[in-house]
Amino acid sequence: MDKKSEKTLINFKKAKSHIEKIIKMIEDGDYCIDIMQQNLAVIGLLKSAHHMLMEGHLNTCFKNAMKTNNETRKQKMVAEILKVSKLANK
Repeated sequence: MDKKSEKTLINFKKAKSHIEKIIKMIEDGDYCIDIMQQNLAVIGLLKSAHHMLMEGHLNTCFKNAMKTNNETRKQKMVAEILKVSKLANK
């Protein structure tokens, strides 16, 4: 596993840990603002992981597809990026 993949995985593991903490906080009836701060931390970790995944994809799969003469493959890659970008911006 390369360094970027390791960093991405660490972000997902941290997010998982925060989510488990959030669940416990809700079960314990903790203060809403404290729960929301933890939730924002999770959102930040997930956004960061998403950007790392996107960067990796663009620098590998997407870049390789753009080097080919296969127009269908190129269009498929562009469509995939657009689809994921739209989902990320909802």
